[in-house]
Amino acid sequence: MTGEWIGFAGVIAPAMLLGLFFWLRFRARREMQDTIRIALDKGHDLSPELIDRLGHPKAPKDRDFRLGIIWLAVAIGIALFSLAVPEEEATQPLLGIAGFPFVIGIAYLILNKFAKRDD
Repeated sequence: MTGEWIGFAGVIAPAMLLGLFFWLRFRARREMQDTIRIALDKGHDLSPELIDRLGHPKAPKDRDFRLGIIWLAVAIGIALFSLAVPEEEATQPLLGIAGFPFVIGIAYLILNKFAKRDD
């Protein structure tokens, strides 16, 4: 019975996370549209540039650096977990899995290094 619950949770949990992500994104867009509608109803003039900036907010300058640090932290966490597992056969595969977020983190840090910024 426990194995069935693990499989069920393995399918339902990602579906719920994706559903939550899309619902929150939908809600944010709806609230932005409500704000624009209220401003237009009150007689405010909105330029196309302002509407475009509201719809596509500018990413922070240090976004790549923060994402790189997060991915490196995930890789370190998986590597430390692999060392905490008492079974020898699990250590090597977990270290291999930790390599993927590590490389992604390094790539984000390289992107941050060579990114053009408008200071």
